[in-house]
Amino acid sequence: MQPTTSASSADTVSSSRPMPRPGVMEIAPYVPGRTKSTGGGKLYKLSSNETPLGASPAAIEAYRGEAAHLELYPDGGSLMLREAIADVHGLNADRIICGNGSDEILELVTRAYIGPGDEAVYSEYGFLVYKIAILAAGGTPVVAAEKDMTTDVDAMLACVTDKTRVVFLANPNNPTGTYLPFDEIRRLHAGLPPHVLLVLDAAYAEYVRRNDYEAGIELAATADNVLMTRTFSKIYGLAALRIGWAYGPAHVIDALNRIRGPFNVSAASQAAGSAAIRDRAFLDAAVDHNDTWLPWVTKEMEALGLTVTPSVGNFVLLHFPRDTGKTASDADRYLSDRGCVLRLVGAYGLPDALRMSIGSEEANRTVVAVLKEFLAA
Repeated sequence: MQPTTSASSADTVSSSRPMPRPGVMEIAPYVPGRTKSTGGGKLYKLSSNETPLGASPAAIEAYRGEAAHLELYPDGGSLMLREAIADVHGLNADRIICGNGSDEILELVTRAYIGPGDEAVYSEYGFLVYKIAILAAGGTPVVAAEKDMTTDVDAMLACVTDKTRVVFLANPNNPTGTYLPFDEIRRLHAGLPPHVLLVLDAAYAEYVRRNDYEAGIELAATADNVLMTRTFSKIYGLAALRIGWAYGPAHVIDALNRIRGPFNVSAASQAAGSAAIRDRAFLDAAVDHNDTWLPWVTKEMEALGLTVTPSVGNFVLLHFPRDTGKTASDADRYLSDRGCVLRLVGAYGLPDALRMSIGSEEANRTVVAVLKEFLAA
């Protein structure tokens, strides 16, 4: 019988086919939000936190402008994109790294700083990619319990040992939509040993409208052990192009660049991203749309009797009862049959919830109407 999982070195040598190293086959693959419904008619895809506004016209034009130069390699250092990011945010371009989505940067972090015997900490309902990246690097994931579906700084600090190398914190968090005020972030940082790297994943930062929130730029600019990651996939509407970036100490950026692929961000992505980040009017329109519909969806869902975790992102977490016929899985099937695709979050340890992206007015109203029918049936 052919072996089906990873094996020891001795077993691998005697195997009749190439075998991955120990631990690889125990990693649960990341499953993205569904792209299709089970019903006919119009599709409302609200499973991946994509913006309903599309991309900036300036970004689309810049993307198309690269079509005449497809035979050329992109700039390996993404200089134009780094300078655009630096200009908009007032940063040092030399301390920015760009990646094929922020996922790649998270993976670079684990490859650079984590190995067998090392540990990395993340919160209970943190982004699934953290665990995958830690395990892929041969490290050990350590999960800190959350309080009221919000990261608990004391619980995270209690998980730190002499084996800890990295702490990952999504702020705001996905899939809960909750966040930590920045005084708590600073308290977390102050409690970490200087050799532990704090990674602040601020993928949804542009959506947050709270006076006590900061994405982490200042801390990443002044501390030797803080890296902030961002993405163009959410509010900028460039998910298809996979553009992420990070800002941090020069020595961390240097380490990540040493293991980064030489042409990891395409020329079209660099051009589109550079144009998108400078289009302030488009960004403001996306923020305004979310400011209108996030509270509306929250209020309407609560009026249906559902519990909604307070969110500062472009999505809400909806909690369903465990009554037969009224569960999250039942609701998911009912919605999907009517063209509404939300996100099951059982993989996050939330089997009784669905995550709903804030969509267009039509999509938001349709989902509310369908759930009203479902709950009344």
